[in-house]
Amino acid sequence: MTYAGLHHYLEGLQTQSGSKLFSGTDGRVTARFFNARLSSVFQPIRSSDNLNLLGHEAFVRTFSVNDQGLSILKLLEHATTDDESVELDRLCRLLHVINFFRQTSTENCDLYLNVHKRLLTAVAGNHGAAFHRVLKTLDIPQKHIVLQLPVISPTQRWVITHVAENYKRNGFRIAVHAQNIEQAFDLLERVHPEVVKLNVESNLVDKDAWLFEDLLRQAELQNCLIVLRKIDSVQALGRLPSFLDSGYLFAIQGNAIDIARSDLTGTMLKSRSRTRRLDDADGQSQQCLC
Repeated sequence: MTYAGLHHYLEGLQTQSGSKLFSGTDGRVTARFFNARLSSVFQPIRSSDNLNLLGHEAFVRTFSVNDQGLSILKLLEHATTDDESVELDRLCRLLHVINFFRQTSTENCDLYLNVHKRLLTAVAGNHGAAFHRVLKTLDIPQKHIVLQLPVISPTQRWVITHVAENYKRNGFRIAVHAQNIEQAFDLLERVHPEVVKLNVESNLVDKDAWLFEDLLRQAELQNCLIVLRKIDSVQALGRLPSFLDSGYLFAIQGNAIDIARSDLTGTMLKSRSRTRRLDDADGQSQQCLC
């Protein structure tokens, strides 16, 4: 443990009463919200050229010993008030930060944290200021945090721009979700994010390879990382080789590469020694690359 503030917080959590966070015998921290017991799982984000680990995206699940808990997104959607949505969103980010950085092997990896769409308009004031103070108290390096803004409709373009500017003023790196390559170009121009994430299943086909190369070229000029996400099937995995010939680096993420886990130990190993190369994918194997 290299984060003194976090270590002190976890020690106090063992005896603290009235908290919404609880420390288990295995070291995992869980949270209580309404009648749900919540936990963290983390899915790796890897480099497309050598499968080296670049970061992890955090997801909330109901607590399960074998990491097979359910997503609580619907709970967030149906929270009765905006205040409760904001409370849950912030509670989840704190939960993820604790469960990620308590594992000593995460010191050189980024943590991607989602911001729920209701938080964008519900918060009046300086987005990110409260979370910045939390990280400082826990001695967590803010440079390893990437805040992911949700997919927005065309009428919400100004909201994303405004919120991104606020987070950046508070020292955070920003990731945005693009619905297609055209929107990715627009977000690069307007928001200047550090990361743009694209859904490979619904947005990219072989005929888009040349346009994707243009996007990678522009992203490199802006020091922005493009992440192809939702690579959840062997078919999606088999489509990647057509995008690997551009000569530009990007990142990949999905269940066909790694499943989300609470324990990060195994994901820190280099994947090349454990998997076959992506450009050898033939669409026949049903085995995950994890």
